[in-house]
Amino acid sequence: MTRRFKVLVLLVALVLVSAGSMVAVWSERDDAPVTILGPWTDEQGEQFEEVLRGFGIPFEYQGTAAQREVLLSKVQSGEPPDIAIMPGVGELAEYAGQNRLKPLNDLYAREEYGAPWNPVSESSEDADGNADGNADGNADEDAYWVPVKADLKSIVWYREGERPANSPAPLESWCIGMGDDGASGWPGSDWIEDLVLQREGPDVYEGWARGDAEVPWTGDSVRGAWEAWAGLLRQDRKSARRALLTDHRGEPDGHGLLFDAPDGCALEHQGSFARSFYGTQRRQAGLMDSAPLLPGGGYRVRAHEVTGDFAALFGDRPRARDLIERLASRAGQQKWADAADVFSANRRVRPGDSPLEQEIARRLTGTGRRCLDASDVMPPAVRDAFYEAVLLTIARAAAGEDLDVAALLTDVQNVAAAQPDRGPALRTVCSA
Repeated sequence: MTRRFKVLVLLVALVLVSAGSMVAVWSERDDAPVTILGPWTDEQGEQFEEVLRGFGIPFEYQGTAAQREVLLSKVQSGEPPDIAIMPGVGELAEYAGQNRLKPLNDLYAREEYGAPWNPVSESSEDADGNADGNADGNADEDAYWVPVKADLKSIVWYREGERPANSPAPLESWCIGMGDDGASGWPGSDWIEDLVLQREGPDVYEGWARGDAEVPWTGDSVRGAWEAWAGLLRQDRKSARRALLTDHRGEPDGHGLLFDAPDGCALEHQGSFARSFYGTQRRQAGLMDSAPLLPGGGYRVRAHEVTGDFAALFGDRPRARDLIERLASRAGQQKWADAADVFSANRRVRPGDSPLEQEIARRLTGTGRRCLDASDVMPPAVRDAFYEAVLLTIARAAAGEDLDVAALLTDVQNVAAAQPDRGPALRTVCSA
């Protein structure tokens, strides 16, 4: 065998081995379990995994309260999960702008999800709530996320039999906690968002959430809502300090702030997910619209704020696409709702039998205006500045110090002004 022929044989062998390795790698990737990053841990995480097992698709689920940070780390290391489930769409809009997400257009039935849950605007739906795909061309736009769990906000919880009067309540009546594993301060942002929504209406709220120049942080709409909330906090330094140092879920293995009733509080401005904090007491919880109880009072219900956990696809493997299609389907959403007693944005999913559950579901998917949680829609940097400003406001109230609201909001506005344009991905924040 000549030297030239030996070299040729060696090169051919290397090519074949390399090709075989590539086939093995890609084959292994196609057959590998679908990786999923989500927000649910402990019991709800186990319930979610049980739902996933019913799909018959191998998977590896990682639940964490710090999913934003974990996802960023995985993306930066070049190893994002196949599917990420995020609370809100602020981060997902940024990843979509970086072309990191795969379209979900053919993976779920858009007509089963009304606005503002998907890119189809409410104006492009018929009288029965079915998408006709004509108005604004929205039905032809790429969808990069789908809600796989939904919750209602703009509500106040109270202990059954202790319904409050339709008038503003003093600070000591409110069960408030700002603590959270991954984003302390967000419960305060809910108060301000609700005040903007009920005082100014959905159109102003939507412009503010999207970062439109017409509704700046320093404008009268946001500043007025912020000052109303700060005024509530200044009513009682002890209650403000308690709110600053308390976890919004209450004590571990407890029954939430409402039923453990620190210092005798009787009202809680929380979303429908608060039922999971109440444990065995959840059936003794009633709810009402928040509008008449907010600082300033006398507000009529202009709309309901809603929030959700949204699934997005970073990988394009058939298994991953199949799993997200099953999870977003009516059957998948029904199985998840039944297993964990959660709510779905899918109009065809049946809620629980109790009048309270049916009322929450109706407001999530039926008639009436709905707006996505504003801080969940905002770019992450703006959202974080929002939460920081909330904590500073409470700290100043607890210390009995003056607060320059205009200066505080100028700082947040400066962060907002520095954000890049995210395009039309978040055009629909409120339903029409």
